[in-house]
Amino acid sequence: MAAEAAAGSRQDVRTAGRTVVKVGSSSLTSRGRLDPARIDTLVDALAARRASGQQVVLVSSGAIAAGIAPLGLKARPRDLATQQAAAGVGQLLLVERYASAFARHGLTVGQVLLTADDLHRRGSYRNAVRTLERLLVLGVIPIVNENDTVATHEIRFGDNDRLAALVAHLVQADALVLLSDIDGLYTSDPRKPGAELISQVNRLSDLNQVRLGGAGSGVGTGGMATKLDAAAIATGAGIPVLLTDASSVADGLAGVGGTYFAPLGKRTASRLFWLRHATTPRGRLTLDAGAVTAIIVKRVSLLPAGITAVSGDFSAGDPVELAGPDGVIVARGLVGFDSEDLPGLLGKSTPDLPPDLRREAVHRDDLILL
Repeated sequence: MAAEAAAGSRQDVRTAGRTVVKVGSSSLTSRGRLDPARIDTLVDALAARRASGQQVVLVSSGAIAAGIAPLGLKARPRDLATQQAAAGVGQLLLVERYASAFARHGLTVGQVLLTADDLHRRGSYRNAVRTLERLLVLGVIPIVNENDTVATHEIRFGDNDRLAALVAHLVQADALVLLSDIDGLYTSDPRKPGAELISQVNRLSDLNQVRLGGAGSGVGTGGMATKLDAAAIATGAGIPVLLTDASSVADGLAGVGGTYFAPLGKRTASRLFWLRHATTPRGRLTLDAGAVTAIIVKRVSLLPAGITAVSGDFSAGDPVELAGPDGVIVARGLVGFDSEDLPGLLGKSTPDLPPDLRREAVHRDDLILL
């Protein structure tokens, strides 16, 4: 496992001016109900953070879990309709509990519910940025959750760990803290003998020998795999991540304990980050070898002449995958044509195109290599 990096690296979490904190359902509930003591522990730590002049965004699961007991259910429902019904009941209880807990510290909360589709669309993505930024400027603690009452299987984030990583970049956070029901990342199942806590991860390759357990708790959807995916997204965008247990949230915010993931990349432009992590491709363009070389090596725009095949149903401005002749995806970009218009343009050089169609299929400013 990775050795500790330069001394003080964990202090990035302690000194972060703006921190996104994610907490899962299992850390907020007990016996199928919201646990006031667990919520108070979390809120007290976040309130102390705010009192020191630092900003906090809370990404909180728990809506469906909070609705299980009031609806008389014995376990988390499996069908979508009942999940949505439970979320409709539970989200009110969850936010009400947060509001009263933060009010003890004289703090106001604001609810922000998102679906994956909200972040897939560039306009909605920008609106989310503006809303969250304004709440923070007004001194409000945003509480973000997936909008489980309307999200379908096709447009779900899948878990709030990934949502937290996207929100961390969206608000330009200085750190991301992922709270779990275990105290960090272990080399194997921590319930079994021989498992060792990994205190720091400096490279994703450090995790090659880690043996992950199964999915999350009976009231949640996450697991360690989703937390590692979230850490990869955040650290790849230059945001340090700390993974620890919810009962140790105060220590975690101080950079103590848990597993620290060092930032791996530089801060990414919002538009390119959105294109890489928050979009779902609507189609695919297959390129010839020359076009693949041109966009990867020369970093130029993709012209219709370099496209050999088109699949999918998309409109100009939608995200599409760019694949080489071997089918390997090499990039993602915003296409400049409707899917029905492109087939007649394939292989044609720009002078051979009608004047109104002489443009890039994907402009280099709207393209990111994968």
